[in-house]
Amino acid sequence: MTEEIIEYELDDVTLVSGETLKSAVLVAKTWGQLSATRDNVIVLPTYYTGTHEGYAPLVGPGNVFDTNHYFVISPNLFGNGLSTSPSNAVDSNSGPRFPQVDVYDNVLCQHRLLTEKFGVTDIQLVAGWSMGAIQAFHWAVAFPDLVRRILPWCGSARCSPHNQVFLAGVEAALTVDPVYAEGHYDVPPEAGLKAFGRVYCGWAYSQAFFRESLWRQLGFETLDALLSFWETDHLEWDANNLLAKLRTWQSADVGKLQSLEGGYEQALSSIKAQAIIMPSRTDLYFTPEDSAVEVQHMSHAELRVIESDWGHCAGGPGREDAAMRQLGGAVDDLLG
Repeated sequence: MTEEIIEYELDDVTLVSGETLKSAVLVAKTWGQLSATRDNVIVLPTYYTGTHEGYAPLVGPGNVFDTNHYFVISPNLFGNGLSTSPSNAVDSNSGPRFPQVDVYDNVLCQHRLLTEKFGVTDIQLVAGWSMGAIQAFHWAVAFPDLVRRILPWCGSARCSPHNQVFLAGVEAALTVDPVYAEGHYDVPPEAGLKAFGRVYCGWAYSQAFFRESLWRQLGFETLDALLSFWETDHLEWDANNLLAKLRTWQSADVGKLQSLEGGYEQALSSIKAQAIIMPSRTDLYFTPEDSAVEVQHMSHAELRVIESDWGHCAGGPGREDAAMRQLGGAVDDLLG
């Protein structure tokens, strides 16, 4: 299977906010071969605290995203440490000076990569977990004649009020660390990063996950071992990078596109792509109820709930076999 890492230079990018992302670079990974007609493309935008490698368990010959037939590309979010981020931006954009980046900014730059570098003429599927799902919705609104199908799982077309409250809580856990110093830290704010991870853990899984001690299936002998893992995992991330992506997530709303006057509902009704929307039954912040509202406004969409006690993490690529089988079935149904 052919694999390649792409570093695509975008020069200066004018953002939805009116600010400028200087000398922007979009990093992506590709698997498989682009067809001669450049129309066998699957796009997998990355998710929070993830890179293109997060999708690797689902990509390959005969896998959920089958490289025997499709050219799969996973573009990395601005702020994730690979594409332009607070940790690697030019000085005027580095650290706390990083501008507000919208989901549409990510999608428009991904579109440039696909059309300018690869000459893509059709996108067969845009799919993704969590923030990847948010981007899938935005892709379908921004480019209705290019995107044939979308499969957002454990995500939504906008950040709901309750979701914003969740994000505000984990942000506060990080920024209260005095070492954070409003983003001007000289050493990592470890206490804040560990608190961020520990608080996040309680939202990522469901009540049933903890009640039934399902964390044992992940190899943890105690609940505190799971919490310690989440602390350690977040120590690996740059604090400003985490917050840059979090603010992109918080501001997500497909209704922002300037060509649409009716906001969120009008944006959803403009989608031409065939869609299967897949929330997790027990997700605490991307709820099936919110997904049901979205489907009501879409012309070619089906609501298909992932039955799992793993909460939001049911959608984590390769994490729960039963959920991945449900996801694979939906991909097969969409792509025929």
